[in-house]
Amino acid sequence: MNFKKIPFEQNTLTALSDEQIAAAKKEFGDIYLIQVDGLCVYMHAPDRRIIDLAQTSAVKRPSLFEETIIINCWLAGNKEVLDESNPRLFYAVARKVSEIVQVADAEVKKL
Repeated sequence: MNFKKIPFEQNTLTALSDEQIAAAKKEFGDIYLIQVDGLCVYMHAPDRRIIDLAQTSAVKRPSLFEETIIINCWLAGNKEVLDESNPRLFYAVARKVSEIVQVADAEVKKL
C-alpha cells in the first residue's frame, strides 16, 4: 500500500489506520501522534524545505513556526486544534513540535 499525502486544505482524515501509518512510515520515516483533550494530530517529521519555510514564517509572528510545521507535516487529525478561538489546544500541540523537529548534537572545537 502506498500512502498518498493529501494537502492540508483538502485533508478531511481524522485518523490513520495501522496500514496507513505503515505506508506513511515508508514514505516519510517517523510518524507522530499528538493528542490533546481527546483530539489527535498525525504528522511526519519535517524536511529542510519545511523547516526553512517555518523559519521564514516566524519572522512575521513567532507562533507561525509551529503552525507552519504542523500544517506542512499534517497527515490526519482534528483541525480544530488550529482554531484561533481555542489557543489552548494550538499551544498544547505547538509545544510538542520541538520533539518532532529533532537535530543531532554537534561539537565545536577551537583549533
